Amino acid sequence: MVNVLAYGAMVLDKAKASRGLRRIPERTLLRLALVGGSAGTVLAQRMVRHKTRKEPFRSQLIRIIALQIVAIIALSIAMIVVELPEALWNSIVSLTRGGS
Repeated sequence: MVNVLAYGAMVLDKAKASRGLRRIPERTLLRLALVGGSAGTVLAQRMVRHKTRKEPFRSQLIRIIALQIVAIIALSIAMIVVELPEALWNSIVSLTRGGS
């Protein structure tokens, strides 16, 4: 849902820019990306060619995406590590009961 909102905000900002109207603050667009709308933001960048070269927006969006990737990797590793003791215990219990 956040990606749809982020995409819509980018498209709306592009339309406002084209008409010379008051724009959506970059901070708002970046916050939408930070809370999970980075895919929608990047898709809108590509589809409507909006803020593709604008600095520091572009660099900040890249940092947000990198942070999200690191967070996903860290959470994935944490889930594996948390599950590891349980899997090890199940293996030990299975072996002591004569299982394979």
